[in-house]
Amino acid sequence: MQSLVKVFLQSIFSFYLFITMRMRKMAVLLLTIASSSCLPAKDWNQFRGPGGQGHFKSGDLPLKWNRKDSVDWKTELPGKAWSSPISVGKTLVLTNAIEKEGKGLELEALALDLENGESKWKVTLFSYDNTPRIHKKNSHASPTPFYDGERIFVHFGNLGTACLSTEGKVVWKKRYDYSPVHGSGCSPVVHGDLLLFSADGAKNPSLYALDKKTGEVRWKANRESEAKRKFSFCTPLVISHKGKEQIISPASDYVFSYDLQGKQLWKSYYPGGYSVVPRPVFENGMVYVSSGYDRPTLYALRVDGKGEVTDTHVVWKRSKSVPHNSSPVLVRVSDENTLLFMAADSGVVSCLDARTGELKWMERVAGSCSGSLLYAAGRIYLTDEAGSTFVFRATAKYELLAKNELEERTLATPIPVVDGLVLRTEKAIWKIGN
Repeated sequence: MQSLVKVFLQSIFSFYLFITMRMRKMAVLLLTIASSSCLPAKDWNQFRGPGGQGHFKSGDLPLKWNRKDSVDWKTELPGKAWSSPISVGKTLVLTNAIEKEGKGLELEALALDLENGESKWKVTLFSYDNTPRIHKKNSHASPTPFYDGERIFVHFGNLGTACLSTEGKVVWKKRYDYSPVHGSGCSPVVHGDLLLFSADGAKNPSLYALDKKTGEVRWKANRESEAKRKFSFCTPLVISHKGKEQIISPASDYVFSYDLQGKQLWKSYYPGGYSVVPRPVFENGMVYVSSGYDRPTLYALRVDGKGEVTDTHVVWKRSKSVPHNSSPVLVRVSDENTLLFMAADSGVVSCLDARTGELKWMERVAGSCSGSLLYAAGRIYLTDEAGSTFVFRATAKYELLAKNELEERTLATPIPVVDGLVLRTEKAIWKIGN
């Protein structure tokens, strides 16, 4: 009798543990859903928007404009910065870098009213007596901010990282020093309770994960690479494949995959790749990455590998007219057909079958390009360095729809908003009406 009671009690206890674990998993899932639902669907909350892959799903964008026509407002700004703005409700948030007379540098975050371009708040976050040297195509405020539905996160590479309220109040600010080459370019990425950024400088390249609530380091993953040129600028991308999350982080010589605890899952080698800039894109179990300078190659890789996967998981690669700087975009035409569009620095755009790498078309569309591609409602938008935005159909046959000129230099990527498009040029922020 005692043995039967013992078995019965053990069964009840095992059932209790099973139910408790299921409830904990359900709680985590609900927290994740609740966290993501804090972000309004229309907010363009990070570099390349929700999901980080350059897709705008909330409506049409303007087709034609110039310096006079369809301009809702224009707000001139001092300083120089190539970060894109983000939209937070009816507010634009952006970073800026002001070089003081003589020597010195001030790094700031500011907000503009989306309806009229007027200033809502501005805060200086970091000040330096000397201005660090950077590449002529870079700025001291190139990383785009991130909004997680509650807080705004801004990043200036080794010059500082900060968390702000939506009213511009500083929650925390930190500085993690490393040795960048040509300045910084990686935008911050917030996922769950982590703030991620790459720190691929002249030595000890790594990926940082901070606690987003405090700014303290949660973990730091050192690159397992012997690259001669260690510096890169790539913004990581968090993906989910078969229920498991991965941080895809291209760096010099290798693209790396890590789990959310900083453990390396796999890596794939690209010979001589360094100064990697384009952010990767992901679909159908494959990630697409550019190997950077000097001769960039686009690699399509399956993401289900472990360890060194160079010889086993590269599905296809292409070295002709691949971008050094501009991030590509994927467009799903049907369940069996996805197209990949990419813009080389020369302005040559290629359309490829994303699953096979087959070239569909290649055309010289724009002038010199650094900004990334934007997809919306069957169209692709590409802004070149002269301030001209080209709009063409996202199809397997090239069709140019419009060329729009602001006649002012830009290296930033345009962002969509509910009723228009926002572009950052060398001297101003422009709101183009729909």
